[in-house]
Amino acid sequence: MNEAELHLSTICKRFARVVPAHEPYPTSFEKKRDPYRALVRAVVFQQLSGKAAETIHGRFIALYPGKDHPEPEDVLATAPEALRGVGLSRQKMAAIQDIAQKRIEGIIPPAKALTRLSDDEIIERLTAARGVGRWTVEMYLMFTLGRPDVLPIDDLGVRKGAEKLYRRSFTPKELGAYGERWAPFRSAAAWHLWRIADTLTPEKAVKKVVAKKVAKKPKAAKRTKS
Repeated sequence: MNEAELHLSTICKRFARVVPAHEPYPTSFEKKRDPYRALVRAVVFQQLSGKAAETIHGRFIALYPGKDHPEPEDVLATAPEALRGVGLSRQKMAAIQDIAQKRIEGIIPPAKALTRLSDDEIIERLTAARGVGRWTVEMYLMFTLGRPDVLPIDDLGVRKGAEKLYRRSFTPKELGAYGERWAPFRSAAAWHLWRIADTLTPEKAVKKVVAKKVAKKPKAAKRTKS
């Protein structure tokens, strides 16, 4: 187990029972990934299936031949009709243009500058852009920058996992307070809570196995009178 998993297993017996069955929280990340590009992609993918979003994102990039991604100035100079033509809604067009503008203004800095900021500073800066919510930035913090102590309390899967693990309900605020005990590895805690949310509790898993065995057990043949 990684340091994060060892920490969680040491401070919580419930985590200790389930963590060994999960893949550890990742330890290598694409920290150089530009937040401007990441946010544009995140906006395109909002409320769409992966395949549809990939298609639209590919068409968007294709508007700028010879470039692997348009610069902010390119986006702002693109006619609205062209953006609409690749499948972007008006809301997403406005969000992408605002992200580009915020990059030009320096509110959304390059990746190297961003890594020097705290989690809260990054959330404040990136959520200043239209269409970019806290959850989107938290995912960027966790899976691009590899920040180890992020707990996305508004994520339904994280709360569901916590409720299954501790057998109690949590509001986002309550989960934030309760989760302080998992610091400084709250990102790993969220990672494992997601996996708990996607699996049965140990008690239900046992019942399911028993039920399957009973269902498969052959019925005794009925005796007939001769």
